[in-house]
Amino acid sequence: MSDQALYWDSSYEIILALMDAHPHTALETLSLDDVQAKILALPDFADDPALVNDEILQAILREWYEEAGA
Repeated sequence: MSDQALYWDSSYEIILALMDAHPHTALETLSLDDVQAKILALPDFADDPALVNDEILQAILREWYEEAGA
């Protein structure tokens, strides 16, 4: 994983970090709360948790699903 800080607008970098941290996650079972918790737990995540909304989380989950080839 990189040492670069992650922010909500860095969705692709967030997805790569999530794939690295949670390679065997059943993405179809995740709620948006689960996605948010996993992002906030990333060691390089540095953004304000209050800035996220469902649209951002849905986009990250959708891209994660596509990137993982699920």
